[in-house]
Amino acid sequence: MNLTELNEINEEAFVDALGEIYEHSPWVAKKAVKYRPFQSIEVLHQAMMEVVSNAPIEDKIALIREHPNLGERIEMSSDSIKEQQGAGLQNLTEEEFASFQELNRAYMEKFGFPFIFAVKGKTKQDVHDSLVERINHSEADEFEKALSEIDKIAGFRLQDKINE
Repeated sequence: MNLTELNEINEEAFVDALGEIYEHSPWVAKKAVKYRPFQSIEVLHQAMMEVVSNAPIEDKIALIREHPNLGERIEMSSDSIKEQQGAGLQNLTEEEFASFQELNRAYMEKFGFPFIFAVKGKTKQDVHDSLVERINHSEADEFEKALSEIDKIAGFRLQDKINE
């Protein structure tokens, strides 16, 4: 689909097309549709980021919690599967898998939400190193970092989905 088509389709079709840009959170696309027409993917992305930024704290927490733990062997969205495969997270050795599980558990215990990292263009070592580093952050810093990473992920997904 291209930007012209997105600007012209009805609200329901727009949400159907972009509802998974933010993991299992079609409410973002539903609120962003009112900002049409979008002159570029970047403008669309900015509108979606503003929707998230202006959302109540409960919606932001729910959005973060919709994301899977990185390196886990669970059912996830097709976008998450592709992204994690690209970083090699679907091919972890048993030792790497155990390390990710332990770090993800400790992270979740500390912060109450999963570790979020925009993996596109990164390696499993990049992800692991960031997880080791970020587990020492404050809850407030990590909450903002998680939302920032989610916005990066959404930008990558929009670039992949929309033909300009």
